[in-house]
Formats: sequence, structure tokens, C-alpha cells
Amino acid sequence: MARDHVLAIDQGTTSTRAVVYDNRLRTVGQGQAEVSPTYPKSGWVEHSAEAIVGSVGPLVTQALAEAGLGADRIAAIGLTNQRETTAIWDRRTGCAIAPALVWQDRRTAEFCEKHRDRQAWISERTGLVLDPYFSATKIAWLLENVPNARRRAEAGELAAGTVDSLLIWHLTGGLKHVTDVTNASRTLLMDLRTLRWADDLCDFFAVPRGILPEILPSSGEFGKTLGLDYLPDGLPILGVVGDQQASLVGQGCLHEGQAKCTYGTGAFLLVHTGSNVVPSTRGLITTLAATLGDGPPQYALEGSVFVAGAAVQWFRDGLKAVGAAPEIDELSLHADPSSGVLFIPALTGLGAPHWDPEARGTLFGLTRATSLADLARATLEGVAYQITDLIDAMNADLTSPLADLRVDGGMARSDPFLQFQSDLLGLPLRRSPQPESTALGAALLAGLAAGVWTDASTAVEHLQAGGQTFSPAKDSAWRTAASQRWQHAIETAKSYYRG
Repeated sequence: MARDHVLAIDQGTTSTRAVVYDNRLRTVGQGQAEVSPTYPKSGWVEHSAEAIVGSVGPLVTQALAEAGLGADRIAAIGLTNQRETTAIWDRRTGCAIAPALVWQDRRTAEFCEKHRDRQAWISERTGLVLDPYFSATKIAWLLENVPNARRRAEAGELAAGTVDSLLIWHLTGGLKHVTDVTNASRTLLMDLRTLRWADDLCDFFAVPRGILPEILPSSGEFGKTLGLDYLPDGLPILGVVGDQQASLVGQGCLHEGQAKCTYGTGAFLLVHTGSNVVPSTRGLITTLAATLGDGPPQYALEGSVFVAGAAVQWFRDGLKAVGAAPEIDELSLHADPSSGVLFIPALTGLGAPHWDPEARGTLFGLTRATSLADLARATLEGVAYQITDLIDAMNADLTSPLADLRVDGGMARSDPFLQFQSDLLGLPLRRSPQPESTALGAALLAGLAAGVWTDASTAVEHLQAGGQTFSPAKDSAWRTAASQRWQHAIETAKSYYRG
């Protein structure tokens, strides 16, 4: 029986998915379950590492059963994951020493602010900004605050890594402590150009280099399954990539100038810059794109918004305004178009290009006439305005402005939202025919390494059919007025929270 299918494991912020793809990248079986973070204090966001690991097996079993396939049809495993979320575990038992700190966690904001004078150096070395978002300060916090953790780390008893490393450790029976270049590029510890852990960065953040995983290309040999009760030994893990770089691949963006935005819990805008390291002068970050085997390093510019779909979740669960997230669309259509309500969804601070961890969500324009429908519309529009800030910053860094944008993720299912986003940007948006392209990208990378497809262009051909395009329906005068209102509001909010 031919091994002509790929299994993708997609471990995200709020759920884990397992998807089986055939050799035309069509979904033939899947399983998904919530794996929710917890919020023990204001600004703290944690995951149970055990829950993350434990979620994978039942979903893989479910996906294979739905596909009607045995593991003997799987050519390779691809893995994609929420980036920056960090765990430390015992090398002997595989058990985490504490909850994993999620990328949204802000507990290290004071450290970042204290060392703001090192920002230029850090940016030049890593392409990133000094912010709690990234992994290094999370590792350091765990080492300092979990009893005996630093002593045990320096004695070689502990391993640290992002979620990909945690899962690979368990998938391979503890034989492999590895990561890929995209995940490593999110730690503040990897040199952007050498693709190696940097001793001076490790020293600065007080992270022992010995606890970190080996860095590998995104498509290649990461190890083989061992000792699992849901998969046989010996299945190769051949594709590993952080979720947003996975989405870039899954949207077919493999060449310079192609861009995508994923609207998940947060929103993530990436433009591929090829083999060029493009520094940002506008608060964006320079990061690694997926690197294929022995090929040259590939780079991207990225802007990250901390709250996108999370704003809709807040509207649903916090305000209890709707029973299900999609209901916000219909409600928003009943808003008064002249209400003037603006919502800045900085529920966990502001990401790029503002990088203001102290900012919080702010509503402008409330009156006695303000309705729930007005708040629904403002919630959707607030996310779109943040992406417009990112596009403006990105165009300032690029030699040529973006001509279009490919979109995916949960909020990309919303037609009213995408139409407003297109109007605000003045760009056509192409919605992916598969709304969740992260698992798709991981599968493509794994399948390439396994020989399911002969080259990347052959695989990408399977991604092109279908999808819907949204074109701008507003003129430039409307866009200018809308932008001015937003900029005034966001600067007012930032000024207020600076005290």
C-alpha cells in the first residue's frame, strides 16, 4: 500500500487539530478539541503542558478513523504550533516543571522596560523587539521563579523549548530535542543571520544554552515516532514550522512579495522577502520564513496583533452579547453607520507597530443611543483597523507596496469583516479556499521532504483553486477620513495608559 498521505498536527492557542491530507492536499480526515489557556492573574496567560501533549493522541486517532486509513498510508508527519509559548520539562520524565507561558503572557513587561536601552542591539541580532511576547524572558522567568529550576537547568536535568520542541520530545520518546528555524527565530536567542543560538544573547537573558534544542530547517528529518499508543514506531516527522510561517506556506506564499494575514486568536501579517533580511523602521519584526532542506535561509517581515478573534470571544463570553461567535456578523449589520463608535481591542496590550504592553481595550463614541449592534460592528472594525496599521508600516519598509493580500483563519469566514478590511486597505483580499491553512502548510513541508510531491511548485498548484475575492467598495477620501479618526483614537488611548 502506497504511503501517499500526510498527517499534520496543529497545536494552537485554544485548540489542537490533527488533519490527514491526501496527495492533492485535500482534507480526508480530521479531529479537533479545545485546549484552553488559563488566566491566573491580570496579564498572565498559561497552558498546561500535559494537556497540550495529551490532546494529540485522541485527535490523531480520530483523524485517521475519519479518513478510513491506517498509519501504513502515512508518508510523514508535519507539525505546526503556537509560537513563543514556552515550556521547561524534566529530561528524564518529560514532565513540565510549571505551566507553559503563553505568547500572550505579559508578566515580564517590567524586565523589558528596564532594558529598553538594549533594543537596537537586540533588533539587529534577532530581528525582534524586546517584548514579553517572545520566549527568552519567559524561560528566564521560569528559571528564576520555579524552585531549584536554575540549578537543575545548569546541571543538565532540564530541557526548554517552544511547543514544537515539547511535542517532538514526546512523539520521539524523548530521543529528540529539536526545533526549526521559524520557531527558533521567535525566542530572542537565535542570531538572525547565522541561524544559531547566540552566546551573548543567552548570557543577556540568563538562559543556559544547554537547555535549548538543536535548530533544523523547516523541511527535513526531525525524528521518528517511538513508544506511542496511537501511532506505530518509525513514522518520520519531516516538517516543523511555527503556525504563522506555516500559514504563509499554506497560502502558497513561497516567493518574495507575497503576503498573507491570518485572523486567529491574534492576527498575523507576513510578507515573504526571499533571501533578503529586511530590517524594519516601523515597529515590525524580521523573522524566518519556512526554509526547505538544504536551501538558503528565507525571511519575512511580520506584524502581530495580539487580539483579533479574541475580541470576538470577549464579545461572546465577556459581554455575553451573542451565543456563538458567528452571530456577531448578523448583529453588526444592524449597527447605525453614523454611530461613530470606535473600539481599540488592546485587551492584552498593543502589538506591532505600537508595541505598548500597558495599553488596554478602549471604547470611544458611546452615547445613550449606542446599541449592542454598534458595539458588535466596532469590535470587528477594531481588528481591521489594527491590520491597516500593519500594512501601512509594512509598505514603508518594502521597496514596493503590497498589491493584494491572502487571508485565512476564523475571522476570515466573516464576509462583513473582510469587506470592511478591503475597504479600509484599498486592496483586494483573497480568502483561502481552506480557512485554516496552518496545518496545510505543515503538511506541504512534510510531504515535500517525503517525496509525496516532487517540488514546491507542484504542491502549491493544489492550493490555488477556489476561494473568494473581496474588492474595495469605498473611495480614497473615505479611507483617509477613517484612518484619521482611528489614529486620533489610538494615540489618545496610548497617551492615557502611559499615565
